[in-house]
Amino acid sequence: MRKKIVAGNWKMNLNLQEATALYNELNQTNFPNDVKIIVAPPSLYLSQFSRNQNYLSLASQNVNDNEKGAITGEISAEMLSAINLNYCIIGHSERRALFNETDAQIKSKLDLLLKNNISPILCCGETLKERESGNASTIVLKQISEATKHLSPEEFQRVILAYEPVWAIGTGVTATTEQAQEMHATIRTYLTKIIGDNSTEISILYGGSCKPTNAKELFACKDIDGGLIGGAALKADSFIAIANSFS
Repeated sequence: MRKKIVAGNWKMNLNLQEATALYNELNQTNFPNDVKIIVAPPSLYLSQFSRNQNYLSLASQNVNDNEKGAITGEISAEMLSAINLNYCIIGHSERRALFNETDAQIKSKLDLLLKNNISPILCCGETLKERESGNASTIVLKQISEATKHLSPEEFQRVILAYEPVWAIGTGVTATTEQAQEMHATIRTYLTKIIGDNSTEISILYGGSCKPTNAKELFACKDIDGGLIGGAALKADSFIAIANSFS
């Protein structure tokens, strides 16, 4: 049975004092036993926080697509593995848009993470222009396919997917629960076609402005297994409320 997951992406927020306080509060919270809780703080804090994982699992917000080398300022999958990280976000819409990351780079990141026993949280999603053109499903499934089409069903089971409608993140436009479930169902149908019964084990998270006010309705949907949380993950009370929103 696939996992229920709530993952918090802190992005480039919180100084060390703020981040430590938030991490410690969450790490002492008794979350529901059947919900996997993941937080992705800025990479600067990962080594320190990895020494104290109680109720939380840690994720990196990014990884380089090369194994090693003269690439100043970057972090390798091997480095993340060495500090016992179990998860890493790849393919986030901000990385695709702001850093021009390609599907080929994202595939390389995914392969390196799996090689180092780290589960990728693979993000996919369409822009407003792509949705209005009627190509949303095509775009999303292509992003997934380009990163994963070479994987065996067993390897694919180590991947977590996160659907993020780019047009509903920080724009003031909100995706409806029906729109979110529709895309998750489309992804699930695609997974069934390529990996068969193993598709029932793949968690698909929703990453489109999930908040305490809409989390319960979203998580009640058949094909939504949790959330990749942005702004609401920066405050303990809102993140905890979301984690407690499963029916």
